[in-house]
Amino acid sequence: VSACEKGEQWVQALLLVREMAACRVERDTITYNAAVSACDKSEQWVQALQLFSEMARFRVERDTITYNEAVSAIEKGEQWVQA
Repeated sequence: VSACEKGEQWVQALLLVREMAACRVERDTITYNAAVSACDKSEQWVQALQLFSEMARFRVERDTITYNEAVSAIEKGEQWVQA
């Protein structure tokens, strides 16, 4: 997922997160942060916020990086109300 982030491959990052879930592989803060960042870098704010929300549903800890990436995605999408 981190490689997808660096290559701005947000679709692949989302697919990997979904595949991890299907295979019951633990998704942690670092995994989600990389996926949220990939979405942010690709200006996919909706997907970034979906991942952000998903973290809460699955009780994955959100840290400063998570919040920064989510706010950045909102900013790039000009979704000020969401912030």
